[in-house]
Amino acid sequence: MRQSMLTNEQILFLNDEKETLSHIQLKLAEIDFPKENLAALQKAIMQLDELFLVVVVGEFNAGKSALVNAILGAKVLPEGVTPTTSRVTLVKWGEESSEQIIDEGFSIYTYPLPLLKELNIVDSPGTNAIIRQHERLTDEYVPRSDLVLFTTSADRPLTESERLFLKRILAWGKKVVFVLNKADIFEDDAALQEAKGFILKHAAAVLGDTPELFPVSARLAQRAQTEPDEDQRQQLRAASRLDDLEKYITSTLDDDTRLQLKFQNPLGVADNLIVQAEKINQAQMDDLKDDRQTVDSIDSAITSFERELENELQPRLAEVESILQRLELRGMDFYDTTLRLTNIHHLVRGDRVRAQFEKQVIQDLPQQLEDQVQRLIDWLVEKDLHEWQQIMTYLQRRQAINIEHIVGPGGSSPTSQRRELIDSVGVHAKSIIENYDQNKEASQLSKQVEGAVAQTALFEVGAVSLGALVTTAVLSSALDITGTVAAGTLAIVGFFVIPYKRKRAKENFKEKMSEFRSILLTTLSKEFGKESQNAVKRLKENVTPYTRYVHSEQERMDNTESTLNEMRQDLATLRSRINVVKK
Repeated sequence: MRQSMLTNEQILFLNDEKETLSHIQLKLAEIDFPKENLAALQKAIMQLDELFLVVVVGEFNAGKSALVNAILGAKVLPEGVTPTTSRVTLVKWGEESSEQIIDEGFSIYTYPLPLLKELNIVDSPGTNAIIRQHERLTDEYVPRSDLVLFTTSADRPLTESERLFLKRILAWGKKVVFVLNKADIFEDDAALQEAKGFILKHAAAVLGDTPELFPVSARLAQRAQTEPDEDQRQQLRAASRLDDLEKYITSTLDDDTRLQLKFQNPLGVADNLIVQAEKINQAQMDDLKDDRQTVDSIDSAITSFERELENELQPRLAEVESILQRLELRGMDFYDTTLRLTNIHHLVRGDRVRAQFEKQVIQDLPQQLEDQVQRLIDWLVEKDLHEWQQIMTYLQRRQAINIEHIVGPGGSSPTSQRRELIDSVGVHAKSIIENYDQNKEASQLSKQVEGAVAQTALFEVGAVSLGALVTTAVLSSALDITGTVAAGTLAIVGFFVIPYKRKRAKENFKEKMSEFRSILLTTLSKEFGKESQNAVKRLKENVTPYTRYVHSEQERMDNTESTLNEMRQDLATLRSRINVVKK
């Protein structure tokens, strides 16, 4: 037979198909597709390595091994007058000639013949062998064979054991071709025709139709292979009648429709597995739907919480700034009304002026600031607690869905893992809410704010409260006007010093108050901003194990969906090529 059953274009396609299917098999394994399901694809890929399969059956000494060797054009299998094939034997391509005995009923012969890269041949024990050895043949190889060469011997044509075995393989509906081996023993054509008639009559009775029959002489065909003389070789080859059988085998296996079906079958297996994988992935996505909604709600709530803290903090700090601005205006008015010539007799009394400054300018500033900062603290603490309660509501709702849909510890591993994460986060959130002491939280935050303010350059660390800190700062910012004038220099002070002192005092006070206001507001903004970030961070850290897992699962499923779509595109590309890959 010829060296290859395929064209170069078909060989290229075959290699691409095997590479694509192997890639799909690897990707399916990576997405944790059930291994037992992948076995079907592995088998389909292996069948591409055994593209054509011819099964040779017949009785002992019918010359089956000799026929195989004659067809292959090489002595691959042992031959002899005694039964040489005691087990089912698969003949396939290998880098070197070898025999591998798998078990007592099966062996594999390999041979470095190019044709065997596409064509595998199964040689069988005689039909009169024990039934157990035929089970592998009839159950595994005959069903996927392309052609069954039913070999009978010219000296014992179609024996009873062969007829019974023919019935065994009839159920598979495979194409059976009869080969009458040792046809060279017939003395004339009449004897050959009589043997052919006998075989076809009894075969038709079993098959229901008259099969093809080829008389051959494997012995003469093998002699032709070793004959050095070309003319003698041609005569022996013609006498063997093997060419007719080989042409029939080639035309049968060479059929475009049959070949396309062979190329398409593994693609169908892969397509079926992709459908299964898509269903599994979609089921996992459906199972994750409630978790995605919960996580989206939690993420949205935390984002809104973070945005609200940021947006609401500045208006609340603006109230502090408003208090300080009103203080500054009172201070400026104080200098205008106090540092005047008509009031000069009071200016020499510094202690009285200071007392008047505290009364008219500072007023209840300490209490106003403390109250406003306390409102800031209460706002932040309440927002924090409210957010924990909201998160807890989402988690409890998801837990309720779990209880409704997941009874007991059963269910898939990812589902169980998500449930454990939800329960863990929920327990932690519930514990925080139940133990949340607003007064304690507010007190701790108040101390942190006072400490932060006290550490700024304008204040003394030893001050006891925020109000005291601010009072000290304001007094130190005001110009000490004690002893501004002396009674003996009244005229000079009145006309020259007092206006100058008033101008300088107002400028100094305004400058100091601007610096003080900037530092105080910056400090408060930084401290409350930090605490706001900490509140958000605590929330995120608590729910992150659950949200991270759900996001990770969603990403995995999205990637799986993308991978499966790519697989489908690869299969579609191969299918489109099958239609144009012809002889």
